[in-house]
Amino acid sequence: MAAVGLSQAVRSTPAGALPASMVPHPREELFSVLVVDDHPLLREAIAARLAQMGAGTVHEAATVAEARARATATGPCDLAILDLGLPDGSGIELVTELRSHGWPRVVVLASSDDPYAVRSAFQAGAQAYLLKSASPVVVTDGVRRVLEGGVYADPSVAPVLATGTRVAGTDNTPRELSAREVEVLQLVADGQSNKEIGEELSLSALTVKSHLSRIGRKLGTGDRAQMVALAMRAGVIR
Repeated sequence: MAAVGLSQAVRSTPAGALPASMVPHPREELFSVLVVDDHPLLREAIAARLAQMGAGTVHEAATVAEARARATATGPCDLAILDLGLPDGSGIELVTELRSHGWPRVVVLASSDDPYAVRSAFQAGAQAYLLKSASPVVVTDGVRRVLEGGVYADPSVAPVLATGTRVAGTDNTPRELSAREVEVLQLVADGQSNKEIGEELSLSALTVKSHLSRIGRKLGTGDRAQMVALAMRAGVIR
């Protein structure tokens, strides 16, 4: 199968041209898709699979910049499928951007099963997280589930979601952290001061200090480095 060049960014496959055994359920016919991945052969394989499922138009992009340009030119498609490891920017930020601009469904197809990446993708608004190593059946099932309005996690990453944002404290007892507490801890891990964290999150330095005090009580330590280490070990932050 030949690689698809970027000049072939838009393809159209009429559902009527498919063999009868491959004609999709009516709810899945002639949907539009944006596929974002920097590997041409993988994009072509995904496009072919989507055509079998009834995609009428598949737009392709290899970078965040190209994806933004395609999204601006086409407006929201029915579905976006994108990799997180793009060469010129954050796939997570792209998920957030697409969702904020009215894209109804986003599927992440990634090579990593890192717990932080999985949680971040769903928090950013993705409805599915699939691994590139997954079988075609799993990928098809995940995409179909999203098209029908559901959510889907690759079976190998589902346990990550089940643990939520629980972090084992110094006594090895799991404690649940709020989304805001996770944000604060991530910024601590990034080396920011209370004042800088407050500016980033539009909070006062005193409120940041209060968040850290609560986190410390939950985890059994007031040491910033130890709190970060515990959260990293649990995969809650990176």
